[in-house]
Amino acid sequence: MSDATALPPSDILIVDDNLQNLELLEAYLESMDNISTRRATDGEACLAAVDEKLPDLILLDIMMPKLSGYEVCKKLRAKDKTATIPVIMVTALHEMADMELATEVGANDFLTKPVNRIDLAERVTALLRARHYAGDSADNA
Repeated sequence: MSDATALPPSDILIVDDNLQNLELLEAYLESMDNISTRRATDGEACLAAVDEKLPDLILLDIMMPKLSGYEVCKKLRAKDKTATIPVIMVTALHEMADMELATEVGANDFLTKPVNRIDLAERVTALLRARHYAGDSADNA
């Protein structure tokens, strides 16, 4: 990526209860310039991590213990401080109703597992560019 198109440093929170999924998504994202990642293994841990430090984007699994990704996304959208954090739902669910519900609770995008590395990079880059361009990054929150 040239300097003109490089993303500013961005913090991505990856939330999944499956360790292999976390590691794969981390590897994909950390191969991108200026991306750092954090992880959470369930919905409650996600909300705690967001309270500790606002991420620039969240990759959120839907089917998790304690709180589902849908419930987490609803809670994020309900608070002014977290309402604008881009959320990409990542799931093994393939039904149109699942995608519609993700949109209804405020997800910005939806990826199905197994996640394609290029597709992930393109969607993450687009959402981060929009967030940083709008001046709404975690640094400014």
